[in-house]
Amino acid sequence: MLRTLTAVGFALVLPATALGHGDVAPQPVDTAALPEIGEEWLEENPYRAEAAGDDVWAAAVEIGASGYNQNCARCHGLEVVSGGLAPDLRYLEANFDGDEWFMERFINGYTQNGITKMPAFGELLGQKAAWAIRTYVETRPDDGALDDFNTDLKAIRDDLKAKADALAGGGDYAALAAEVDGHVETMKGMVGEIATASGAPVADSAVSRAIASLDGTPAGVKAAAETLTIGLSAAQ
Repeated sequence: MLRTLTAVGFALVLPATALGHGDVAPQPVDTAALPEIGEEWLEENPYRAEAAGDDVWAAAVEIGASGYNQNCARCHGLEVVSGGLAPDLRYLEANFDGDEWFMERFINGYTQNGITKMPAFGELLGQKAAWAIRTYVETRPDDGALDDFNTDLKAIRDDLKAKADALAGGGDYAALAAEVDGHVETMKGMVGEIATASGAPVADSAVSRAIASLDGTPAGVKAAAETLTIGLSAAQ
């Protein structure tokens, strides 16, 4: 049974200037691609890679990102980077204590001085959506996590952009495939070195997203270049 928390590394009282959230209707989250986990609320995240496998983890991150952006970003910030009005959820530890704090708030919401600062999402969105959002949140990179790779990533981004332009002009993907594959291998070497703020072992970063985009198609090259552009801009 989840118990009400008094503290888990966060001040549980939001600033008085925090935006009220009670006037925003929770948006449904499509969790059909995730395995069933029963109706009784779990105490630990079942969608972490070590528990569910890499494919389920990746699906949870994707679904959780969508659910977060629809329901949480307004207060907790785009890409889970808080502007200071609500807790920065990236720093909620990826362990039992962090799960407990997150789920208590998700299920029950939060009210301060009679004002709803966060609605109760539990019954409205359900457990699968809750853990998907939790999975996405805990895999966000720490501040400055890409700094050591910026130079290499900019070079990869620029090369992919040039290749995307060439392909759009009628270029042959096969002639460029070996170089694209080389970029994939280089970025795979970075993935394990990009730190999460929560302590989760793998970050969902612009690097991992770019790798996923490179699917052997011209569209994938363009998407990867755009992903790196956005990721590098956000890291500034």
